[in-house]
Amino acid sequence: MGRGRAKAKQTKVARELKYFSPDTDLNALERELRASSTTRPAEHTAADASHGEDDDYDDYADWASHNR
Repeated sequence: MGRGRAKAKQTKVARELKYFSPDTDLNALERELRASSTTRPAEHTAADASHGEDDDYDDYADWASHNR
């Protein structure tokens, strides 16, 4: 398929996605949102993440401290 045909197909698909509005089952959406809010994991802060997990810059920090 040439570039013109491919672009025309992409444009057609994009237009269909933009203007197609399926019926939304709001009751199912509400159930899904309720279920996810009850099983939501605890939020972690950046300070929590730095304890016990390797940081991408740990090796560099060690190298920099030894080369002063």
